[in-house]
Amino acid sequence: MNGEDRYARQTVLPEVGPEGQARLAAAHVLVVGAGGLGCPVLSYLAAAGVGRLSIIDPDRVETSNLHRQPLYRECDAGRLKVEAAQGALQALNPGVAVIAHSERLTPGNAARLVADADVVVDAADSLAVTYMLSDASRAENRPLVSASVLGLCGYVGAFCGGAPSYRAVFPEMPAQAGSCAQSGVLGTAVGVMGTLQAHLVLALLLKWQPTPLGRLFSVDFRTLRFGGFGFLGAAEPDEGALSFIAADAVGPTDVVIDLRSLDEAPRSPYPGALRVNVDELECAPPQLPPEARIVLCCRSGIRAWRAARALQRRGHRHLALLALG
Repeated sequence: MNGEDRYARQTVLPEVGPEGQARLAAAHVLVVGAGGLGCPVLSYLAAAGVGRLSIIDPDRVETSNLHRQPLYRECDAGRLKVEAAQGALQALNPGVAVIAHSERLTPGNAARLVADADVVVDAADSLAVTYMLSDASRAENRPLVSASVLGLCGYVGAFCGGAPSYRAVFPEMPAQAGSCAQSGVLGTAVGVMGTLQAHLVLALLLKWQPTPLGRLFSVDFRTLRFGGFGFLGAAEPDEGALSFIAADAVGPTDVVIDLRSLDEAPRSPYPGALRVNVDELECAPPQLPPEARIVLCCRSGIRAWRAARALQRRGHRHLALLALG
């Protein structure tokens, strides 16, 4: 099959045409996460002829993924997701280059990966990753298409790249957040939101007007109600912004507070780390040296955020967050 046959049904659109198809072929999209959102994003971008796709995800395929991650098959169980996805996408469209990164996104690699892409897709199902990508995308002036689905509700928005960042729209993490394992998720819900992400990416690459930048779209899959809002007027937070750091960026003079329970993590990776429950820290924080940087760590970053805000209210300003996964 030649390229003209493969893309004939989209190049006939005046919004695409041969010039737009050439623009897609020259584009590079970074997709962070190869799960329920990432699978439809990757499938549709590869099928549309986006020339280069970089995938980053540390996980392996599990049987419980298969109901909502159709890039994978039963025989892929146990394989690295990025490798299984790479094989499936290249079988779908051999003309697309797929680069697999079997690692976690961290503040240490985010800037490099984001800078090399034309558009960044947040499909990671991690608020810590979303804030890391927002910071890196804003710094590198790259559009960020971020989505999330929990239960039967989801949203997708286009941030940075000249529009306000995710931080500007959502300056605070929630006090707690569920997961697909805890709250459940329907395969069609993540499929729809992932497809919307892919559509926004194509709109950005094809430079459609009006641009999707600065807009957020929401869906209630139980009632089939659609909503959203524009956020082009959102202001970037100028003070008290909390940033995530890489695990290897913790220094010998840092004071590390590990907020995970002993049952959750019997050993902290940082010898001498204080073990404090976030509820206790919010009520009665320990005495801490005012001049030292305080690194707050937990699994997802949410408890670290809560603890950091509590310390800020007590005058601490030199704070960093660490999501240990």
